[in-house]
Amino acid sequence: MADGEASGAYREFKALTEAADRKYARARDVPLYGGGDHHSRKAFKAYTRLWRAQQERRRELVAGGLRRWEIGEVASRIGQLYYARYLRTAEPRSLVGAYVFYEAIYSRGYFSAAAQAGGGDKHQGLLIRYKELRFIARFLVVAMLMRRAEAVDHLVGRLRSLVEETKSAYPKTNFKEWKQVLQELGRFLKADGAYKGSRSLRYDNLFDSFPSNLASIARFHSKRVLKLKEAVLTSYHRNEVKFTELTLDTFRMLQCLEWEPTGSYQINAKELTENGTVSDQSGPSGLIDIHLSAEISDGNLPSNPQKAIIYHPTVSHLLAVLATICEDLSQDNILLIYLSASGFTEQSINCQKYASSSSSYARVTSMYPVDKPNSNIRSDNHLWLGPRGSGGPNNLYPEDLIPFTRYPLFLVIDSENSHAFKVIHNSEKGEPAALLLSPRIASAMPGAESMGNGSQFTYFLTAPMQAFCQLAGITSEIDSDTYANAENKLLSALEQYEGILCTSVGLNNVWGQILPDPFLRRLILRFIFCRAVIFYFHPDENGEHLPTCLPSLPESVSPNSEAIKAPILMLAENLVVSDQFHFRHSIHNNKK
Repeated sequence: MADGEASGAYREFKALTEAADRKYARARDVPLYGGGDHHSRKAFKAYTRLWRAQQERRRELVAGGLRRWEIGEVASRIGQLYYARYLRTAEPRSLVGAYVFYEAIYSRGYFSAAAQAGGGDKHQGLLIRYKELRFIARFLVVAMLMRRAEAVDHLVGRLRSLVEETKSAYPKTNFKEWKQVLQELGRFLKADGAYKGSRSLRYDNLFDSFPSNLASIARFHSKRVLKLKEAVLTSYHRNEVKFTELTLDTFRMLQCLEWEPTGSYQINAKELTENGTVSDQSGPSGLIDIHLSAEISDGNLPSNPQKAIIYHPTVSHLLAVLATICEDLSQDNILLIYLSASGFTEQSINCQKYASSSSSYARVTSMYPVDKPNSNIRSDNHLWLGPRGSGGPNNLYPEDLIPFTRYPLFLVIDSENSHAFKVIHNSEKGEPAALLLSPRIASAMPGAESMGNGSQFTYFLTAPMQAFCQLAGITSEIDSDTYANAENKLLSALEQYEGILCTSVGLNNVWGQILPDPFLRRLILRFIFCRAVIFYFHPDENGEHLPTCLPSLPESVSPNSEAIKAPILMLAENLVVSDQFHFRHSIHNNKK
């Protein structure tokens, strides 16, 4: 092959790469909510052309100077486009597409081989090492969302060793940022993997749907029914558990609002992964099918709700996102807004903490001081979205959300100041909102750190069995058979709660019109479980530790109800922790 032809082919490939990179940059800069998907499609089209070019002219390109890391960079961009499409559309097949590309890149060593072959060009070698570090971090996020535990363990080990190798090879380079990434990753995985035998957080028809109650649920279809179409998820806490820009709370809630793929879907995904791993190990590649995710489908399941995941937003940014999403929301759909944030500013954070059950039950007035010594405005009427300072633009007030009640809203507020959002009830501008509000004080065993596993209320809503174990002081060393048996008892309890709720007389229509939606119904049932568990965990009567909901749920599902209490007592006895609860305690006037 003539050198001129090879060089020409490589120059053409570089030109296609630059054009694709420009389209990728435009697609990356478009928010992952609202419109803008056409930029993503254009970028996919450009990379399809680029990928086919290196497939069809591989020998010419290698002869002309094509390097392995360049193929890895192209494949990595395709993986990022798939992942962005997953975040935009909530399509599981796009997440699988990202995983397949990332796994193929990793198994073929595009970046690692190139970095080792850098020779005397230390600068080039360092740049490739940085590419590999960022690639593994992205791969880890996708693997965690796919619940590929073995892959996650392997990638964590590789990331740690790669950081150490790079520090040794480039001693004058500051790797403080990557040390912090490793620390964050360790905290995240410790919390996420606290109970190894746990089921997926996604909605699984095999476990989360109860055929015995289908007839009771069907009666709500005779009236207006709202479907969960969109969700806005954000958390903002000081020193919260996170990895990259995915916090533990939003990571859990994200999965909680998705369907668990069926068996055939998972098998197909695994076959593609294995094919991507074992084929074409030696050359620059080209055998990964860029359209593979289009052929992965799960026709047995409806589509997932679309989700906007916002990392540490400003108040104005959050409100702009809500406004954009509400514009496209139909009257038969409902928007879920999940906010997990502190009510404390940086100035008061050192003297304001969640109280544990070992402390005396402090009065509300001593827990929430005013912002200024001479001010009559209390500090417990807002959420704080800001990295430093206090007040002003960083404060999100309940009144900020009231304009959006022109549309159906399902609000989940996880904060010590969640009670402030009660003012939204009966102040709506058109559609009555459903509110689930966390306790003002989190619960914990004496000496336990309640925030080590993320926000407790979110934990109960997304992983109730794990949250129960954490609250009762059950360690991760619990026997797998015992844990599985306890999960079955929990499912029986939720089935019973669902039957009671759906047949209750006087159920407010706000709840009635959303109960047919499986995701929202499951959140409501877990709220009932959470409220009852905490009710019997604490002997105090002031309700500071209890979550609340508005409008009120029927008395038949209140913690005082024997039908609600009995399954929790059975669960606690099964796990030999009944002594941690106060099952003889009863407050007959607890209605919310």
